[in-house]
Amino acid sequence: MLEGLMIGLSTAINPFNLAMVVFGCMIGTFIGMLPGLGPMSIIAIMIPVAITLGDPTAALILLAGVYYGAIFGGSTSSILLNAPGVAGTVATSFDGYPMAQKGMAGKALTIAAISSFAGGTIGAILLMIFAPMLSSVALLFHSAEYFALMVVGLSAIAAFAGTGQVGKALMMTILGLIMATVGEGALFNMPRFTMGLIDLQSGFSFITLAMAMFALPEAIFLVMNPARSAQGGSDASGGKITGLRITRAEGRAIAPVIGRQSVQGFFIGVLPGAGATIASFLGYAVERNIAPKAEQEEFGKGSIKGLAAPETANNAACTGSFVPLLTLGIPGSGTTAILLGALIALNVTPGPRLMTDEPQVFWAVIISMYIGNLVLLILNLPLIPYIAKILAIPRNYLIPFILFFTLMGAYIGQNNATELLILVGFGVIATILRFADYPLAPLLIGFILGTMLEDNFSRSMQLAGGLEFILDRPMTMGLLLLAAILVLLPSYRAMRARKRAQGVADGD
Repeated sequence: MLEGLMIGLSTAINPFNLAMVVFGCMIGTFIGMLPGLGPMSIIAIMIPVAITLGDPTAALILLAGVYYGAIFGGSTSSILLNAPGVAGTVATSFDGYPMAQKGMAGKALTIAAISSFAGGTIGAILLMIFAPMLSSVALLFHSAEYFALMVVGLSAIAAFAGTGQVGKALMMTILGLIMATVGEGALFNMPRFTMGLIDLQSGFSFITLAMAMFALPEAIFLVMNPARSAQGGSDASGGKITGLRITRAEGRAIAPVIGRQSVQGFFIGVLPGAGATIASFLGYAVERNIAPKAEQEEFGKGSIKGLAAPETANNAACTGSFVPLLTLGIPGSGTTAILLGALIALNVTPGPRLMTDEPQVFWAVIISMYIGNLVLLILNLPLIPYIAKILAIPRNYLIPFILFFTLMGAYIGQNNATELLILVGFGVIATILRFADYPLAPLLIGFILGTMLEDNFSRSMQLAGGLEFILDRPMTMGLLLLAAILVLLPSYRAMRARKRAQGVADGD
């Protein structure tokens, strides 16, 4: 570990890589502040930029900085405007916005910045400790176990879907798997489902699909909703934000909250399909439930604990989501699914051998997280009064920028005009799916994991001469049973809840 840390430190403090950390954090922070543009959209747009860097380490450091920078910056619009910049900061608005209404916007932003810094830093320490352990365990995995692990990753999407979203999440995951079969297969180098189009012989481009699922629908939504597009943050910039200091008593009150939620958020982030949003809501709920009765009543009305909990948890979860991404090659959230695609596009294979084969990539990313969280704190605290003025920009000015970067990214990625047609087609479909309240992240995760799922399944079948590998390998059987439980448990709970509600109605 010490040798790896030294390699990572020497790589991370390279001037170019340091510049990528600062640039990624700045871009992520500013994008996170703007309601509606989350980390998935900006990372999808930034992937072509990252690929042109040529260096996988610098590219991943840049994209990681954008990711946790967006979560860090998303708290600003939640606190000042009650308009969360990203889904992971929705819980921040529960107590952050009431604090701003009471004239404590500066204090709320300071608490959010400190909590985010602590959560991200403790998460980086835990990542350093636990990633090598998971990596050594993962060396025991073979093709059969990897196939089962991919199934667990896909099934966990349904387990962590929102209320009433399990069926929709499963449908979108299956659709992503179907889309992954277009092009040449793992067993035979013959094109499949290409409808005779040569441009589809290598399958759909990940970059095009990522931007079609997230960036383009956002631009279409802004065009279709002029009232939302014209909104700015004039009410946030009208007055000067003051009172940034927190008292010693307030520091003592939030310290145990930060400690608990850093650990809890990290381990929730490790779970495939969970991510910062789940961590922030669960962190808020846990702290509210364990608080004394008098403090419980403050939650939702401007509680400093209610603000610190989700801000700590969502940043720790961002770091935690890199554990399955780097050590197992499966995404811990929708955003890390995009990062996984970026890694593959950069010819870096995430998995148990990444730490051994390319230690400079693995350890440099972890070290850059320490540096990045420090950069974010330095950026946010002194600039809080000025950063708030950025929210005054009407969001309709963002539309041409989103469209330009989206279209150019798709074209440059493949140097093929057909990609623009695919982008627009999928973008329109994704917009319709958003209107119908279908989650889009499961589709992208299904698409990315689909190829690896098929490759490992085919290899296992060839080695075992059939499906016997499932019965012959206890770990594979155990993982597949876990996947079945993750799929069936939410449905079972929903059925129990319906029966209970029906029983109450019949009793009335």
